[in-house]
Amino acid sequence: MSGEILIGTSPVTRYLEGEISDAARSDAKVLLTGESGVGKEVVAKMIHQQSRRRGVKLDALNCAAVPDSLLESELFGHVRGSFTGAYRDKPGLLELANNGTIFLDEIDCLPILAQVKLLRFLQEKEYKPLGSSRTRRADVRIIAASNLN
Repeated sequence: MSGEILIGTSPVTRYLEGEISDAARSDAKVLLTGESGVGKEVVAKMIHQQSRRRGVKLDALNCAAVPDSLLESELFGHVRGSFTGAYRDKPGLLELANNGTIFLDEIDCLPILAQVKLLRFLQEKEYKPLGSSRTRRADVRIIAASNLN
C-alpha cells in the first residue's frame, strides 16, 4: 500500500492530521463522514498506516457496490451448503483481516440484518459465518465511512 499524505498547511489540514494521529494511537472504531470525493478513504488509509495494525493489509469493502444478498457472506463468510451456490466454505473479510483493519465505505448501504450482525461483532468481537452454528472470534478494527450526515 502506498503511503497516503495530506497536502496543505492550513490550520484545518493540521487539525485533521492531529485527529488522524489520535485515531491511529487508539484501537477505537472510526466513522468518517463527508461528501463524496473529500478523501475519506485517504484518511482511513492514513489511520491504518499510523496504527499498530499497519503490518497487516487494510481490506476495503464498498457496501454500495455489493448486492445485498452477498454482503453478509463478504463480511462474515459462509459454510458449504448455506445457500444455493455455496459449494465450499468461504472465509469472510473478518476472518481474512484478523489483526488488521477493514474499511467499510458507504456503510449506510449495509442492510439492516447485516447491521445487526456487525453490531454484535463490534461489541463482542464474535460472529457466525452464514449457515454456521459455530461462533468465531476476530480482532479487526473497523473504519467506516458515509456521505450521509
